[in-house]
Amino acid sequence: MSLQNRMFELRTPEDVDSFVTQYPTAAIFKAGTCHKTMQGWGNIEKLLRDREDVPVGIIRVVEARPASNHVSERTGITHQSPQLILFREGEAKFDLDNWNITPENLEPRFEAYLPSVEGENVAATGAKSNLEPYKKLLDGFIAGQVSEPQFQWTYLEMFRADASLRSQEEFDVLNSLFGNPDEHHIHAGAIMNLEAQMQDQQAIAPLLERAQELRTALNAL
Repeated sequence: MSLQNRMFELRTPEDVDSFVTQYPTAAIFKAGTCHKTMQGWGNIEKLLRDREDVPVGIIRVVEARPASNHVSERTGITHQSPQLILFREGEAKFDLDNWNITPENLEPRFEAYLPSVEGENVAATGAKSNLEPYKKLLDGFIAGQVSEPQFQWTYLEMFRADASLRSQEEFDVLNSLFGNPDEHHIHAGAIMNLEAQMQDQQAIAPLLERAQELRTALNAL
């Protein structure tokens, strides 16, 4: 089962309590909107993708502030964003914040606190990966219903908003449409300017052609 299917959106204090009570081993990730979240989540995703016994509760701190505050009250851990907290039997065992969410810090802590023998797999009731908004936008652009500037801006703003919690595979595919030199920073205006320069220099294929290729690739995910 993919990690995407073991991700649970936590919006309220009750969601938090239910989540850490239901699962003997569970992680909570507080997600912000900056590139630190994207980079930290990428490191977590690589290490937990094969641990089918470990669910991850996601708190988007901007939209779910009460849930975020409740975690701090319940654990005594000062709020940070991004932040990872690992729970065993409802008790917080460790937390890592901001730039400290690295493989070098995660690996020894997971080794110390995750069960050495994987327990019962988590039921596949978590969040399902949703690529439909991208498919719908691509279809509109390919059919000529959406102008190129409107498509570029809408696509990049959509990607900026949800890229941080995409799997690495999905992130790489969605990020491939534009020539973004920095995968951890998604700035629509700067990327659109770079796109225009590269098109003027004929350094890249037409956007419509690349959009058609991406639409096909999304069907394969």
